This record gives sequence, structure tokens and C-alpha cells, in this order.
Amino acid sequence: MNDQAFPPQQQEPPGLTDEMQPRPDHGEDSYEGHGRLEGKRALITGGDSGIGRAVALAFAREGADVAFTFMTEEKDDAQATIELITAAGRKSVAIEADLRERDACDTVVLETVEGLGGLDILVNNAGFQMARDDGIEAIDDERLDRVFKTNLYALFWVTRAAVSHLRESGGCIINNASIQAYEPSTTLLDYAATKAAINNATVNFAAELGPDGIRVNAVAPGPIWTPLQPATQPVEKLEQFGSDTPLGRAGQPAEVAPAFVFLASERDASYVSGTVLGVTGGKPVF
Repeated sequence: MNDQAFPPQQQEPPGLTDEMQPRPDHGEDSYEGHGRLEGKRALITGGDSGIGRAVALAFAREGADVAFTFMTEEKDDAQATIELITAAGRKSVAIEADLRERDACDTVVLETVEGLGGLDILVNNAGFQMARDDGIEAIDDERLDRVFKTNLYALFWVTRAAVSHLRESGGCIINNASIQAYEPSTTLLDYAATKAAINNATVNFAAELGPDGIRVNAVAPGPIWTPLQPATQPVEKLEQFGSDTPLGRAGQPAEVAPAFVFLASERDASYVSGTVLGVTGGKPVF
């Protein structure tokens, strides 16, 4: 895994994988499946790049068919994810959608069920942040809507639409939280607030849906090298990105995906629910 400083670079949100230096590792050459998710059907929001792509690749190599969402600007990244899923011999359903729209969230679930024949695993991964150095007065309503609707509203909307299908399959939900829920940065005030809310929602969903046989957990990544970083962080901060972790570096998407596989696996995590699993390079999640 790359442990060197990142060269100066910047993109427009949401960012694209091929323009990153160095290119993130999604496990293309390293992840080996062991049949943990054989025959399962998964939906991953924001599965075109970053952690979402790494999870899609890992799920496919573990035997799952995978549907994922992407934004219009992310078509190139989405195509690369499709190719990774199909190369693993699994079915891919790529759904272009803006999850800030409630109706789009309902449609995504319906298209997943139609395309895959059902739903066993929901991964609420889509997220947005925008770092800032000014005060709260600079957070306008448009930005607040983008962060909260992408990170939090969409999670509730997609989960609400998916629950009836997950009850049928005895499926599971995995939410993507963040170290920001525990160590919030003032430059990411709004983003950190949504991630803390996701932790709370995860525990509450687990309590409500447990009697239906649905396990609900979350993964809390630390600083991970994804397109969101050069697209939303100041250039001068990238060189030291991740250096404040005990391991002294940022993580790669491929290092996060196995946590999602573990939580999705009935073989390995059948009695795990209401848990937030940290993949943070040593930063504490408590």
C-alpha cells in the first residue's frame, strides 16, 4: 500500500479516479474471494469509485451480484466498476441516480430488485463533503442541502424503500460512517455531523429491524485515498493527508472493503448487529 506523500492536485467535485496521482488501490490485483457472499444480491450507493468500488469488487469476487448507483458526472468511473464486477463472473446493474431526490431513491431499489431478482445486502455508501477554512456563516443552504441530503436523507430514503425486500431475504444493511463522527474537523463541520447521525441511526435501525432478522452495522473509515479528497480538500492539505494516524499514512479503498465483506457475511457476522467497525489507521472509534 502507498505510504508516500500525495503530490499537489485538485479536481472539481465529485472527482474522477483516473485523474488521481497515485491511482487508488481498490483490490484489483490483491483481493481474493472465498465464496462468503455466494448467490447474494447487493446494492451499493455511490459504488462507482473509492470505497464503493472496492466494496463492489470484493462483493463480486465473494460471489454476489452487484447493483450500484452513480452520478451523471461519474459515468467513466461507473464503467470501470461494471467491468470489475463482470470480470468476476457476476451480474452488474449500474443505476444513474441523484440520491438527493426521494423518488430517485425509491427507483434505485426497484431497479435493483428487478435487475437482480431481489435484495440481500444494502450498503449506504454515497457521501459528499466540502472542506472549508471559513466560519459557519459561509455554509450556505445549497451546500448544507447537498451534504445532508447525500449523506443522511438518502440513507433514510433508500433504507426505507429497501426494508420490505430485506425482510424477505433476511438481509443486512451496512452504513458508511467516518472517523469524523468521533474526531470532527472544524473544516468538515456539516459532514462530521451527518456521520455522527449515521452512527446513531445504525444503532436505532439495528434495534428496530433485528426482530425481522435484519442485521444493521456501520464501517467508520479513517482518511482513505478516494476521488473525494482531491475534489474537496485544499491542495496544501493533501501532501500530509493521513499522516496524523498512528500508522502514519492514509488508507486505500482496498483496505476498507474487507470490513464490509465481514459484516455482510452470514458465515462470519451472523451475531453482529448495531456495531460500528473502525478502519482508521489506529484512530479510536469510541
